[in-house]
Amino acid sequence: MEDTNELLAVRRAKLDKLRALGVNPFGQAFPGAESSGAILAAFAEGKPARLAGRVVAHRDMGKSHFLHLQDGDGRLQIYVQTKTLPEREQEIFKLVDLGDFIGVDGTLFVTKTGEKTVKVSGLTFLSKALRPLPGKYHGLQDVEQRHRQRYLDLLSNPATRRTLTLRSAIVSETRRFLQDKNFLEVETPMMQAVPGGAAAQPFVTRHHALGLELFLRIAPELYLKRLLVGGYDKVFELNRNFRNEGIDRKHNPEFTMLEAYWAYADYEQMALLVEELITRLAEKFCGGAVLRHPQYNADGEVIGEKVIDLTRPWPRKKYRDCVTEAAGADWFTISAAERRERARQLGVEIIPALEDFEVTNQVYEKLVEAKTLNPLFVTHLPKELVPLAKLNADDDRVVDVYELVINGQEISPGYSELNDPVTQRERLEHQAGGETQKLDEDFLAALEHGMPPAGGLGLGIDRLVMLLTGAESIRDVILFPLLRPR
Repeated sequence: MEDTNELLAVRRAKLDKLRALGVNPFGQAFPGAESSGAILAAFAEGKPARLAGRVVAHRDMGKSHFLHLQDGDGRLQIYVQTKTLPEREQEIFKLVDLGDFIGVDGTLFVTKTGEKTVKVSGLTFLSKALRPLPGKYHGLQDVEQRHRQRYLDLLSNPATRRTLTLRSAIVSETRRFLQDKNFLEVETPMMQAVPGGAAAQPFVTRHHALGLELFLRIAPELYLKRLLVGGYDKVFELNRNFRNEGIDRKHNPEFTMLEAYWAYADYEQMALLVEELITRLAEKFCGGAVLRHPQYNADGEVIGEKVIDLTRPWPRKKYRDCVTEAAGADWFTISAAERRERARQLGVEIIPALEDFEVTNQVYEKLVEAKTLNPLFVTHLPKELVPLAKLNADDDRVVDVYELVINGQEISPGYSELNDPVTQRERLEHQAGGETQKLDEDFLAALEHGMPPAGGLGLGIDRLVMLLTGAESIRDVILFPLLRPR
């Protein structure tokens, strides 16, 4: 701590010296600067260059100095001979620390070691860093600190920057894919009077002017279906959802989802749509349909390579068949008590409060979903699990849905959407446990005005980015994940 305080004191002293020289340490723009990427792309020896960036490396060779400036495109070396600078700029240069922002004018050349460089003829001080950057060679390695101080993580860990930059590109390409198929992007309320569209614990807030209790949305589904009633045939939303539940490797209370609805389609068409989307993203950003990522142990050490094959077509398997293969061919014929006992024997934790269908689903999640690596569409789930989906015409115990499982987690659910308002009311009443205040009466009224048959899908953007980048935790693909207080 004492060393840190001394470093801070030294930097603040330099701040005072800059002001004494008439320099505003935080105050000016640097118009006309090109990015490092643009300069390198059009590089020619002797060509003038104007560059601004953060000083991230400095080799002092006496009267000659080699520095690296970092901007949004990357890094570019600059070469400073202090004696060639005007006297005032020489004094300013002496006060430059790692982390400071400077602007330079100069000409381009190639060093003896072959590095493209700007030979500086003029220097402008742009902004002072009062705290030092993470260590030059080791960067920011503490995982919790990387998540808490993401700005330092981005500065010092190129892999983090690549992952989070790729996330933005994936979102943009997803939007472009749907727009090319004539889906309309829309925005629906993030504050809702009745939370709906999923079974989850909402965050509660209050609008003081209206004296109204509101909920941060757990899903946009019910509002997007209102738009089908209103005459839109293809809609989607890239939305932020909020669920007041646990935090772990796969879950963050605030997360990003794609939801899309297509009138006159069904769950099979939605499955083909999401299959096409994900494989297109893999081909564009991962070089092909076969993903190769490092495999880690519990201590974060690389122990091998994980290979995920996204080659189409992706197989389908009924939920019931998945469960019987994992838990026994007689699973659905033995008693509920016997199912609980067998689940325990299989190593699946079962709490007393679970209903019988939830016991089965725990077995599915632990013994099927968690162990599935390559893409699998699990279809025809029990109707109790999916109250917003349409009953299967041949088996009224199940609904026409898929759950897409890849790399041990659900990536996307898709439905043939329930558009029968009478059945929908019955299912929502059952889900609400008889608490009528939890029913979205406006949504039910919308259905009574007539909703076309439709397919719908959700796609977890955070989990999708984890899949494509090989990230082991959802926190690694969110710029600022929620963390416990220190």
